[in-house]
Amino acid sequence: MEFRRVVITGLGAVTPIGNTVPEYWDALCKGVNGAGHITRFDSTKFRTRIACEVKGFDPQQYFDRKEVRKLDLYTQFAIVASDEAISDSGITKDNTDFDNVGVVFSSGIGGINSFYEEVAAFATGDGTPRYNPFIIPKLLPDLAGGHISIKHGFKGPNFSTVSACASSANAIIEGYNYIRYGLFPVSIVGGSEAAVSPAAIGGFEAMRAMTTRNDDPMTASRPFDADRDGFMMGEGCGCLVLEDYEHALARGAKIYGEIVGCGLSSDAYHITAPHPEGIGAILCMQRAIKDAGIEKENIDHINTHGTSTPAGDTSEAMAISKFFGEHAPNIVLNSIKSMTGHLLGGSGAIEAVATVLSLRDGIIPPTINHFNDDPNIDPNLDFAYWEARHKEMKYALSNAFGFGGHNASIIFKKYE
Repeated sequence: MEFRRVVITGLGAVTPIGNTVPEYWDALCKGVNGAGHITRFDSTKFRTRIACEVKGFDPQQYFDRKEVRKLDLYTQFAIVASDEAISDSGITKDNTDFDNVGVVFSSGIGGINSFYEEVAAFATGDGTPRYNPFIIPKLLPDLAGGHISIKHGFKGPNFSTVSACASSANAIIEGYNYIRYGLFPVSIVGGSEAAVSPAAIGGFEAMRAMTTRNDDPMTASRPFDADRDGFMMGEGCGCLVLEDYEHALARGAKIYGEIVGCGLSSDAYHITAPHPEGIGAILCMQRAIKDAGIEKENIDHINTHGTSTPAGDTSEAMAISKFFGEHAPNIVLNSIKSMTGHLLGGSGAIEAVATVLSLRDGIIPPTINHFNDDPNIDPNLDFAYWEARHKEMKYALSNAFGFGGHNASIIFKKYE
């Protein structure tokens, strides 16, 4: 089967370090940190009291009061980021058949804070149910994509992929496949999360998955560092407009880059822990390389999953060393979670945006907060610690892994 070429023509982002793509990209390249003490709720009694929150986001700048009542914060982020990406792409009803535009938009958890607030109000009340009539559509993970589709009139496939922290990477892959198989010319893809909430913070800290470096939030997210003690929660959204290459050319679209391959696998090992030898991650990257029709020596950069968890970082680094072998030291790696925190289901999307811009500009954002080398991580791996790296590149890979053993790898190519 002859596949269609798939290009990226629009980008959108709402993140802890910038609420538009230009702000986000500039902050990433400068190594700006989005960490701080939690402001969304009183975290005094929690073990983890820090997070990477979105800053300066005023819902009433984008929505009227009635709409705000209908939309969980994760959906608000999704609508704002997708509006930016759609506007950036230049698709309109004059140059694109909106009946054939798909929306694949994900969230790992959905409207968890809306659900928490409604249940807490009921539990502390007199027992009379007084639920918000919009509570169910506010909490469902697929409703961000539903709102995007309704707002713009996109009538192609519309659904959510849920694979924990790999969710938005899976969404990108699904949208990519629809286009390359020739089924639809345009896909709006991405993922959003707003889980800085008592329920999510409490749940993850009970698992001992999160950092407790509360006295020093700016250095708490330490991917691949010997003293990392867990991930820092982030929030926000990333969105990409994917398009059939010929469709994009016909309407004179600007093109950021291409997607040329993807890989999926399962660890089949544990509900939360990665395989200690990185077997699933190796399979995933191997399948992405094969799908792209390139050699592993062609990869110039990997945007790692790199969450700052003790087991996860070791497993991913081991997988990269094993799979790429002698070529591994030539690949510039990074983890932007050192700056953005971990956006859970939204992480794959904002990292895809970063990877596309890295290829376009020849700049790899740094991995900040590295102080001590981990003796269990190959010392020959290059993580671009502390400073952005300038490098002309052709192919880059982005990894996303999720609880349940879900693994996704996407290969991007510089547009020529």
